Parts: sequence; structure tokens; C-alpha cells
Amino acid sequence: MLTYLEQELSDLKESERKLREENEIKQKRIELLEHNVEALTQALLQAAKQRFGASSEKTPAEGQLYLFEGEIELPAEEEKAETQEVQAHTRLKRTKGDKAHLIADIPHEVVECVLDAEEVCDTCSSPLQVIGKKTVRTELEYIPAKVKATEYVQYIYKCPTCGTTEDYPDAVIKKASVPAPVMPRSLASATSVAWIMYQKYALAVPLYRQEKEWLRIGIALTRSNMSNWVIRCADSWLKPIYERMREKLLTYDLIMCDETTIQCNKEKGRKASSNSYFWLYRNEQDNGPPVILFQYTRTRAGENAKRFLKDFSGYLISDAYAGYEKVENIIRCLCFSHLRRYYLEAIPLNSSKKEIPGSAGAKGRAYCDKLFKLEKQWKLLSPEERQQKRLEQSVPVLNAFFAWAENVTTNQDPLKKAIKYTLNHKKYFTNFLRDGRIPLSNNLSENAIRVVALARKNFLFCDTPQGAEASALVFSIISTATANGLDPYEYLVHLFKNLPNLDFHNTPELLDDCMPWSEKLPAACRAKKNMGEPKEGK
Repeated sequence: MLTYLEQELSDLKESERKLREENEIKQKRIELLEHNVEALTQALLQAAKQRFGASSEKTPAEGQLYLFEGEIELPAEEEKAETQEVQAHTRLKRTKGDKAHLIADIPHEVVECVLDAEEVCDTCSSPLQVIGKKTVRTELEYIPAKVKATEYVQYIYKCPTCGTTEDYPDAVIKKASVPAPVMPRSLASATSVAWIMYQKYALAVPLYRQEKEWLRIGIALTRSNMSNWVIRCADSWLKPIYERMREKLLTYDLIMCDETTIQCNKEKGRKASSNSYFWLYRNEQDNGPPVILFQYTRTRAGENAKRFLKDFSGYLISDAYAGYEKVENIIRCLCFSHLRRYYLEAIPLNSSKKEIPGSAGAKGRAYCDKLFKLEKQWKLLSPEERQQKRLEQSVPVLNAFFAWAENVTTNQDPLKKAIKYTLNHKKYFTNFLRDGRIPLSNNLSENAIRVVALARKNFLFCDTPQGAEASALVFSIISTATANGLDPYEYLVHLFKNLPNLDFHNTPELLDDCMPWSEKLPAACRAKKNMGEPKEGK
């Protein structure tokens, strides 16, 4: 009987052991599933935040920066412009005179509302006299585009004396000079090509929609014709300007860069769905006339940046893409806005898509925000003064930031990425301390390259490599012209009217008067005072 009970007890203990093992396995599985659910929930909330949330990254309110726990004193909040909350976004409050300012530089037409000459006093029938007038309203009229055909008729002259006397036996024939065309044996004009380029690359209107608009005004101009005009004129007239701008850019000792994808359908040996790339290179806005250049390449290989920047020596501001390591003679400086986004994505959200306070992601972001707040205070300082301020005040923030990051332990993937990104590129994140001109962020480049994203959304792809290279040229000319305060359409017209008549191949210096920063450009090329992005709304 005792042996039986002992065996029964042994069996029960074995069953208990197995149940414990099974329970531990299930518990680990539950923990893993809970971790996966939390990770997927946060990923979903972050995706929803990116899609439906605020379009700009904003520094948290003063009360949210408690994460430093007294390590770093925060600056007093600066005065903000008076704002008016309107549902999902904020608008600057309108001031009086906005309407008058908007129409100040356009032609005005006055419509006088007068009585008929036969009108008399309703009481005594005496003739009425004018005693005053007032402006009742002002309207903004739109005049639709129209086209015309311009014929160039060349007059030929003959000397009536030469060829008829012994003293002048040879006849003399002289022809009037004719301006060179933008495209020989074509209907293309400087204005039509400039308009097509402006519509496509400044306003992101694809050629198929432009084709419809040309047809609406009575011209059956096909998209293939327009594409041919763009490619040929970009190669003939914009490329020399581009190369001259590149020479200018490489003389600077501080260049900012970025890259983005584009699909090119007919790259030899590649699928149509393969990613090709547009690279962007530009100078810092306070470092000489703005130069913004795009480069098209088949791949994202760092050799592309190396070739483009082969004659450059100085500071290169970018994200942490390893391809830039191939560029020689540079000091890499990384973008803190890019770093800040890593921490922003690591901040957990609750079910209402609101940030959960006190997270490590929020603290990492707060360190970045502190650096940007300091930079804002020093905006008007000279580069030398700004560098000194950085050494005095930014260095302690950086040291605290890196020390904190080294002690963070986490299983949260977004936070792990943020910490890894911070520590792996620590030396590049400190290089901005070398020179007060080095910006803390690469936002200028990221903003400039958005024209490609907008174009990609509207016309999806480039059909051929030639078209992609032409696109890079036109993007460069329009972006640089706009940054230099020019009307990009008028500037393109100026180039297409003048470059065909200049012997710049033998005398490249002739191009200098045509550069976007040239003071010799005609007044028509200058942007109107009200040109640019609208000030209100989204």
C-alpha cells in the first residue's frame, strides 16, 4: 500500500513539474505575444500620427521638458506671434492692409459707375453735379492664357550702286539679323518651352494635363513633343548654366546634401520598378548666393556623391547614410532634426494617440529640442560668436545627452534604433562645434528636395534616363532661381531668348551675366513682391 502511495506521489510530482514547464512556456509565449501586440500597436499609432497628425514637428510646450530633472536650465519661452486656432491647424491672424498689399504690384483698371447724361434731379429736374466719389470694392480679375504665332520675316537688302559701275563692279547683298531660335526647325519658342518647364517642375503639372490645356486653347501639342522640347532645351541651354553653378557651389567650404528615389522606366538592364535616385547639393543660406543642384543617378552608390564632389573640400551636412563616407576631403556633420525624428518615433502613444509622458523617447527628443532652443537664441550672432556660445552652452547638453544614451537599456525597437543612431555617429554629431556657420539641421536640403516628392506624386516617374537628367537640370535652375529671388518662368524665358545668341562655348565667361545671382539680369526676372508661398492656411 505504501509503495503504491509513493508511486502515486511521484507521478503527481512529475505531473506538477510538467505542468510548471508547460506553464512557463505558455507564460513566455504570452509575454512575447504581449510584446508583439504592444510593438504593433505603437507602430500603428505612429503610422496614424504620421498620416493624420500635425504636418510639422513641433517642440513640446515648456511644461513637457521636465525630463531633464534639473540637469540643464531651460530658456524662457520667447514671445510668439498672435495666432488664431482653426480646427486642425493654426493660422497667422490677418492684419489690415493684406488686400492692398496683395495687389500692389499688378496693373489696375478703374470702372467708373456714373449716371447717364440724361439723369436729372427727381424733384426739380435740374441737371446733377458731381460732388464726390468713393471706391466701393476692388476685385482680382483673372485673364486666361492665350497663344499667338510669331513669324520672323527677314528683310534682304541690295546696294543700288554696287554692281552697276566700274568703280564698284560687285553687287552687295545684306540680310537683317534674325534672333537664333531656342530649337531650330521647330514651333518651340522661349516662352512656350519656359511655360512647359515651369508648369511641370515648379507646379508639378504633368505633361498629359498640360496637353489637355493646350488643346483647350486650340493647339494640339502632344506630350511627346513637349517632352522632346524639355529634353533638348535643357541639354542645350540649361546644362551650361548648371555646370557654371556647380563650379560656384564647389568653391564653398560648406555643402548640404540629401537624396530621394525616382522611378525611371527605361534604364537599360533594369526593371521599370527599380529605384533610381535624385541627389541634392546646396550651400548654406548665409554662405554666399544660393546654389541648389540636383543630380540623377541609376543607383544610390556613394561613388555618385564622390564624383560630384570630387573638387570639394570642407564640411558636408547630411544624414548618416554610409555612402557619403566615400567622399574625400570632407568633415561630416549630421542633422539633429533627423536624430530628433528617431526619438519622436520612439515615444509611446496611448489609445487616443497622445504621447505617454515620461518616456525615454521623450527625453531624447528633449535633449535635441534644448540644442535647437539655444541655436534660436544665437541666430543673429556672428559665426565666431555662435561658435563660442556653442562651446560654452551646447557642449554640456551634448555631454549629458551622450551620457544618458549610453545608460539606456530597452527592448523597444524604435528606441533601440534611436540610441544606436546617436552613439554610432557620436563624432559626427559633435562636428558642428568646429564652426559657427555649420547648421544644426539639414532642413534646407530636405525642404529643397521636396519638389521631387511632389513631382513623384503627380507624374510618378521619368520615362527615360535622358528625361530624368533633363528633370535634374530644370529642377536645379528653377530651385536656384527661386532661392535667389527670381521669377523662375521669366528667368527661363530670359535664358532661352539670350543663350542661343551667345558664343559661350568659346567664351564661358559670357554665362556669368546670366547666372541667377547676377545683378545684370533684367528687372523682369525679379520675383514680384508677393510671389512665394501663401502666408495663411495649409
